[in-house]
Amino acid sequence: MSSPVAMRAAVYQGPGRLAIEERPVPRPGPREVLIRISHCGVCGTDLHFVMDGWGRPGSIGGHEYSGVIASVGSDVVGWTVGDAVVAGADVGCGECRQCRNHRVSLCEAQGDAAMAEYVGAFAEFKLAPADQLHRIPSGLSLRLAAIAEPLAVSLHGITQSGIRPGQRALITGAGPVGMFTLAALRAHGVEDVTVSEPSGVRRALAERVGATRAIPPEELLVPALPFTIVDDPYDVAFECSGKAAAVESALAQLAKTGTLCLLGTGAERPRFDAMRVLMNELIVTGAYAYDENGFDRALELIGSGSLPTDLLIAENEIGLDDLLPTMQQLVAGEVGGKVLVVPS
Repeated sequence: MSSPVAMRAAVYQGPGRLAIEERPVPRPGPREVLIRISHCGVCGTDLHFVMDGWGRPGSIGGHEYSGVIASVGSDVVGWTVGDAVVAGADVGCGECRQCRNHRVSLCEAQGDAAMAEYVGAFAEFKLAPADQLHRIPSGLSLRLAAIAEPLAVSLHGITQSGIRPGQRALITGAGPVGMFTLAALRAHGVEDVTVSEPSGVRRALAERVGATRAIPPEELLVPALPFTIVDDPYDVAFECSGKAAAVESALAQLAKTGTLCLLGTGAERPRFDAMRVLMNELIVTGAYAYDENGFDRALELIGSGSLPTDLLIAENEIGLDDLLPTMQQLVAGEVGGKVLVVPS
């Protein structure tokens, strides 16, 4: 498979600004592969980087992708041109305390989470370290495989929460992470799931995906006193919006000994009711990135047919030229499913 010398890419210019530029197609280093991007999902983090100005000018976003290997580095073993792949997180150093405890996403040898010089998959080609690759199972399309990354995020949240079938769950925020969490919970036998979401479009979609009920955030009451438990409380709340008010509200919906699991990213810092946590012995935990085997589990779950992928993925794919206006629609809550970009 030959590679051209130039490629199109969506390049971040500043808050709310993208430019479609021609960039040189990178060459893989000895332990890298060059991937021709098939599909790349638009993540909430991408929205923060572009619309909220978190990004570094000149960088290229996009990390939820699938593609086909176009060329391989000289020291790459086990991968060949034409292999269909997704790429996951760093494998970790293997030596630090977190790696030894199988918490590779928290590897102490990794740098911070800043975007820095990141060159992502909102482009026709992308380099990836060979040790980050996961083979797409035979029969699974590149389109469906592209949702492996956000699904792996949701699966990690479920792992962190410790939720079991028969328990009640609340999801605040029905963007892609919230919607994938809903679908994964249902696939794991959790049947009673309420979704809180301001967008009517997303509430309607959540009910189709399997929510027991989908409500606007204002229907979640926050008791004035920390020892007061709401009627019909939840065993686990998954906060997927990154909004401070949603974090505070989700904590107040828990039963005694309940768990709040934070998956959503945002710059707003909530005010925790520490007395509510203390008096009801609540657990608050984060879910950063993936389980150690999260991508393989995600690919297996997608291939099982137990997820309503026709609902989870937006019907219309977009090109790079439509990325910025689509991001604007996503921020406004006008799009329900996961948007996939086809760069070529």
